[in-house]
Amino acid sequence: MILTRIARPVLLAALIAGTALSAQTSEAPSAPVDAVDPFIGTSGEGHTFPGAVAPFGMVQLSPDTHVGPARQTYNWAAGYRHEDPVILGFSHTHFSGAGHSDLGDFLVMPVSGDSVPLEAGDDKTPGFRSHKADEVASAGYYAVTLTDPGVRAEMTAGTRVGVHRYAFPTGKAAHLLLDLRSIIYDYPGKILWSSIRIRPDGTITGSREVRGWATPRRIFFAIRFSAPLTGHRFVSTEKDILYKGFKGPGRGPETLDSLSGRALVAQFDFGTLTKPLEAKVALSGVDEDGAIANLASEPGDFDAIRAKTRTAWNDALGAVKIDAPKPMRTNVYTALYHSLMAPSVWSDADGRWRGPDDQVHAGMLDGRGFTMHSTFSLWDTFRAEHPLLTLIQPEAKNADFVNSLVAGQKTSPFGILPVWQFGGKETWTMIGYHAVPVIADACLKGIRGIDCAAALKAMVASADYAPYGGLGDYMKLGYVPIDHEPEAASKTVEYAYDDWTIARLARQLGDTATAERFEKRAQYWRNSFDAKTGFLRARKTDGSFRTPFDPTAINYGSDYTEGNAWQYSWFMPHDQGGLFRLLGGDTKTVAKLDAMFDYDNSKIDYSHAEDISGLIGQYIHGNEPSHHVAYLYSYAGQPWRTQERLKQIVDSQYKPTPDGLAGNDDLGQMSAWLVFTALGFYPVAPGSNEYVIGRPFVDRADMTLPNGQRFTVIADGLSDANRYVGQVTLNGKPLERGYITDAEIRAGGELRFTMQASPNKTWATGVKARPFSMTGYGK
Repeated sequence: MILTRIARPVLLAALIAGTALSAQTSEAPSAPVDAVDPFIGTSGEGHTFPGAVAPFGMVQLSPDTHVGPARQTYNWAAGYRHEDPVILGFSHTHFSGAGHSDLGDFLVMPVSGDSVPLEAGDDKTPGFRSHKADEVASAGYYAVTLTDPGVRAEMTAGTRVGVHRYAFPTGKAAHLLLDLRSIIYDYPGKILWSSIRIRPDGTITGSREVRGWATPRRIFFAIRFSAPLTGHRFVSTEKDILYKGFKGPGRGPETLDSLSGRALVAQFDFGTLTKPLEAKVALSGVDEDGAIANLASEPGDFDAIRAKTRTAWNDALGAVKIDAPKPMRTNVYTALYHSLMAPSVWSDADGRWRGPDDQVHAGMLDGRGFTMHSTFSLWDTFRAEHPLLTLIQPEAKNADFVNSLVAGQKTSPFGILPVWQFGGKETWTMIGYHAVPVIADACLKGIRGIDCAAALKAMVASADYAPYGGLGDYMKLGYVPIDHEPEAASKTVEYAYDDWTIARLARQLGDTATAERFEKRAQYWRNSFDAKTGFLRARKTDGSFRTPFDPTAINYGSDYTEGNAWQYSWFMPHDQGGLFRLLGGDTKTVAKLDAMFDYDNSKIDYSHAEDISGLIGQYIHGNEPSHHVAYLYSYAGQPWRTQERLKQIVDSQYKPTPDGLAGNDDLGQMSAWLVFTALGFYPVAPGSNEYVIGRPFVDRADMTLPNGQRFTVIADGLSDANRYVGQVTLNGKPLERGYITDAEIRAGGELRFTMQASPNKTWATGVKARPFSMTGYGK
């Protein structure tokens, strides 16, 4: 188990007797789950959280830290930063590595003693917030000492439940506060409505409707405690609002059994306790009864839920057995852990779920039962996250993801697939219709449990929805014009790639007319490429390129999305051969790639662009448009240059520390990039059923595939000095091409690399040895 300790180890031992926490040693952990460090990415630009979550769990029970008036900003997108000294409380929903803030539903905080403040307070005014010490975390578990109330707090989570355990100081009264006002991003009028009540059996239930990134969003809860209540009060802190039987904010005990309003906080009293207090919380997107049923669906106390979740994590992570030096093993297993958090379960235990139409639906799609998932950051995750899940998760889970996307299209008021969705609601964030490559990739790989013909209809409906993001102009002109639509250059090339994946699936299904139509659209990327400058550029309606033109400029709402011409000029992953011809051939392509990585940024200020981090020249690893670029040397016949660049990226962008991610993890994409790269191959063009071979960063990896086959990667002689691939064999036979197919991996077998100190400039250099390109290579 990886432990990160902040301070006061003596206090930890005194307050939580019986909690088994193994110290970090120099030996490699024996189980995959013990190699995970949830604190990686919780500082710097990673935006991850350290709290408790089960694989793809609906509940992410994690601390929210005090950051004063800047709480709503970009750096606190996960509600937490490792360096913050103060905790506000523990809320039940969080994003892992997103570039936008939201969630933080139903904040719980313990208070001890006779005085119970209802506000968090700040540096000048006391409140229920507390300084922290002795923070530890592992997969499915988090603990911290709250030094102000003297409480040891522990968290664990199941799929739809979160369980708190609090050890209060001996002889002091124990209280829990439930704050329904708190949200990670402080939107104006953020809480549209909320409610709370005590049911006759003592179960606490309630809900809130939130104005936020996805709005309006509804969420419900149910809570049961391990000790009986000795008292409670429900209070509205909304100004100038009084309720019948209520004396006003902060004026004596409140004994109402229910309350509704826009600013509610609840206090639960337990007297003095002789053992830790447990609070079990279930969530639902449907209703309070659904939350109660979700509570019942996962029986057991804190230790039972923790043990079950630990086993679930070990099984999920164990799909890849990794042998590597401890720092790399920690990096890769933590990356795998981060890759298995989303998309999160959204349907209740009985199968019901709330859709983007705000209606409740059953867990069926065209007669097929499935578990609804939400939290799709598709502009990020189509690249490597979802392709990774097709290899390491059961077919049924991958079918759930695809069926959830198609169900989202069927219940969308606009009839299109999700773009960036969470809590069943659409945010319309980012560009493209990247549910399309996720669906196509799964269908082309033969994932069972998907009606691919019906899915193709949903894909085409999204691609033909003219009001979305300039698609009407794109279909008419062959590009998105910048005088009609912002970020037009990026949209043109991303639409073209998505269209290619539609064509690929249509071909497989025998729909020739659809295939031909979208194959034509897949070449529209050319219409925004300026061969004179060698860059992708935005064009106006009259066909001219917009001027002035600066390929290094990054401005939101400009020609590009979270990037500039340097990154986006490489985004035609389905037709790199076509791009290379426009650039003047392999030699000029390699020179341009080198110019990108070696660019001198000393006179450029990107501080205004939050998402721009992890720069190596104009390569920006902290954001997704660059993620495939290092592999493009292999497309140009120089795979040893890919190997050099991968070493440069891994060494500079990942480390096993809180600031160990160079950019937002983006719900697993940054992490999935590392997992694939560590294994020695990467899906540059999902939908091609090919992976481009790079170089491994682990000594050995044994993958258990969804079909039960085992695929092993071995790196003989791997070291810092031996950074180049000398030879590759597949099942004992020389592999002379620079890619491996999905079918070859799923058949099982062994991919063996022989590493050496000098580059092999003859391996996989010929045109026939290069990865897929839609229009081939050469003149």
